Amino acid sequence: MSNPHGHIADNASPYQHNPNPPYQGDPGPPAPRRRAGNSSGRGADRTALIIHSLADIAAVFLALWLLLYFLDANQANVFVDFVHGVADWLAGWSQDIFTMEPEGVRVFFNYALPAVIYLAIGHGAAAWVRRL
Repeated sequence: MSNPHGHIADNASPYQHNPNPPYQGDPGPPAPRRRAGNSSGRGADRTALIIHSLADIAAVFLALWLLLYFLDANQANVFVDFVHGVADWLAGWSQDIFTMEPEGVRVFFNYALPAVIYLAIGHGAAAWVRRL
């Protein structure tokens, strides 16, 4: 049997890997490094995670209090009293910003506003810390 393309050794393949690939160009500048004291960025990421988590926890307590309030939870219950106390402490600066007459609407805005602000500031600060 004759091979029109020449002789190929039994253990050789016509598609062998080229040990000297063609030049692909300059790879460019190295990736930017983080600060010298924090070369891997773990400290900034952990700090950002803590800020992010604290903002989420604050918003969850405020939302949980709103849920318990609107579901008419037993105010004498220890858990409900604890959640109400934490929510009052977190929203103390925003109490009575809104003084509308339907009590449900007033409670909603006086507790929802701090929840939204905590989320916005906490997530924004976490993103800023991650960029450092």
